[in-house]
Amino acid sequence: MLAILSESEVQRLTGSASDDQEAGTAMGSEEIERTRDWYASRNAQNDRMDLAIVNRESRELVGEAVFNEYDDYTNNVNFRILIGSAGQGKGLGTEAVRLFLQYGFEQLGLHRVGLEVFSFNPRAERVYVKSGFVLEGVKREDFRYNGEYVDTKVYGILRSDYERTEQLKS
Repeated sequence: MLAILSESEVQRLTGSASDDQEAGTAMGSEEIERTRDWYASRNAQNDRMDLAIVNRESRELVGEAVFNEYDDYTNNVNFRILIGSAGQGKGLGTEAVRLFLQYGFEQLGLHRVGLEVFSFNPRAERVYVKSGFVLEGVKREDFRYNGEYVDTKVYGILRSDYERTEQLKS
C-alpha cells in the first residue's frame, strides 16, 4: 500500500495532497512508519472494515476499499476506495464497489452508505452512479488543488436504492 499511496494521482484523487508538487513528493521515513502503524491497527477497530483490492489475474495488491465511520444507531456507514495505477481501467473498482455494497446491505444490514468524491474524478462518479449511488448534494469549492477550488460531491445509496438496482439487473 505504501507504493500505491505514494502515487501522485492517488494523492490527488484522495485529497492527500494540495498541489502537483506535493503529490509528487515521496513519503519520509516518519510518514512511512506512521502509515505502517496505522494499517497495522485497522483490525482492532470496531467501526470500520478495511479490505485490500487484489487483481485476481496478477495477484497484485492494487488498492483498498473501506467502510468507516459506522453508526450503529442508524446503520449508516461511509465508503471510500482507492486504486493505484496498476489496477485502473480493469473494472476492479466497479467490482469492489459492487461486492462492498452487497456485503454491506445483505450481510451487515446497513441502511445507508455514503461517500464523497471530488468533481475532478468523473471516472469514479460513473462507477458510483452505475452502482446505484444518488447525488445528494455538492459542497461547493470545498477543496483546493493547485490553487483552484474544487467541488466535493456527496453521494449516498439507501438499502431501497440497492434493492431496486439489484432487481433491474435480474
